[in-house]
Amino acid sequence: MTEKSGSKPSKKHPPKTGARGRRPGGGKPRPAETGLWLYGRHAVAAALANPERKIRRVVATKNAADWLADHGASEARLARLEDLKPDAIDRLLHEGAVHQGLAAQVEDLPRARLKDVCAPADKAAPVLVLDQITDPQNIGALFRSAAAFGARAVIVQERRTPPLSGALAKAAAGALETMPCVQVVNIARALEALQDLGYHCAGLAGEADAEITDFPDAPLALVMGAEGAGLRQLVAATCNGLYRIPISPGIESLNVSNAAAVSLYEVGRRMKA
Repeated sequence: MTEKSGSKPSKKHPPKTGARGRRPGGGKPRPAETGLWLYGRHAVAAALANPERKIRRVVATKNAADWLADHGASEARLARLEDLKPDAIDRLLHEGAVHQGLAAQVEDLPRARLKDVCAPADKAAPVLVLDQITDPQNIGALFRSAAAFGARAVIVQERRTPPLSGALAKAAAGALETMPCVQVVNIARALEALQDLGYHCAGLAGEADAEITDFPDAPLALVMGAEGAGLRQLVAATCNGLYRIPISPGIESLNVSNAAAVSLYEVGRRMKA
């Protein structure tokens, strides 16, 4: 989606620029620094605690640095902190980033492979598969639910998934550092690979006849479709079965992250029954 171009600003009366993003002394807005940025206290603290995460730069306000020290950050990590004011951190990030005084420029985590993280299949550790879910907040919340309910891994489509940083990482609240993420070219083929490993691929669909209480006693891959569009036809056809969450008839559907949380909880409940 592109923004419409307006009329050209008058040279005599240039548009005003807010304090955010302005260079000292005025002038053109300062662009955000390029690179993969994590922000928010829990997202950055988890990254600093992850030995697999390569950190390029960490910036923090005095209050945020004190918070990190109180939450177990190592002396070596604390020694790398750059002391910046909130507005200086604002200028490093995209517009509207709620950084809580803490941000880190990082490198991508090592790429995870499906067979390495999903084998052998385990009934107690389901896999979460995301079919073209593109909203960063939803994906972050899905990672958080996956970590909370003991999922094995999250599988996403490589070209349709936003960068695992920024708002997505903040919504995940540190789960990106602990939950393996497998990026695949083709979701249907990934489901076939999971089936070969012994997983029952259960697609979540509101129109399904079976309910999540009908999940089989088998290792599960829970397949979640994008809100509105749902599962794509080929993906749905590749699943071993389709299941729905029984909800009040007055509500059409659940948010995808909520639906994943309910489904993951049902898997765990059945294991304890």
